[in-house]
Amino acid sequence: MAGIYDFTAHSLSGEETPLNRFKGQVLLIVNTASACGFTPQYKGLETLQQELAPRGFSVLGFPCNQFGSQEPGDAAEIGQFCSRNYGVTFPMFAKIDVNGDKADPLYQYLKNEKSGLLGSSIKWNFTKFLVDRSGKVVARYAPTTKPEAIKKEIEALL
Repeated sequence: MAGIYDFTAHSLSGEETPLNRFKGQVLLIVNTASACGFTPQYKGLETLQQELAPRGFSVLGFPCNQFGSQEPGDAAEIGQFCSRNYGVTFPMFAKIDVNGDKADPLYQYLKNEKSGLLGSSIKWNFTKFLVDRSGKVVARYAPTTKPEAIKKEIEALL
């Protein structure tokens, strides 16, 4: 059975990135969007990245345009938006689908590991998956859950 470290993702610059590069870290994997009511969560995600990265933590952002077409930009526009508006330093990846026939394999895996309250499909932007140092998906958080609200759970895994 595949594990989190068996997947590869493409960075915003198009570089193939094996997720085993993050082996041994606690991860918060988030589907993001630049024009969503939850977009200000980028600030909280970046705060977690800045405060907890030295202890072995990383946010991984996956832009998605499946919810209200709230991520219409190309990779360059997404990168510029994140940098200019929120100073994002955590890894951002190429835009993906998280639901449907073309759902990225990583997200198929995440959804199978941790179903949501109303089933496995992702309901909106900024759904968060918490992964422990061994690569196990330990929690799933709704888009309404602010990053700062899960800091204690992240710290417990560090």
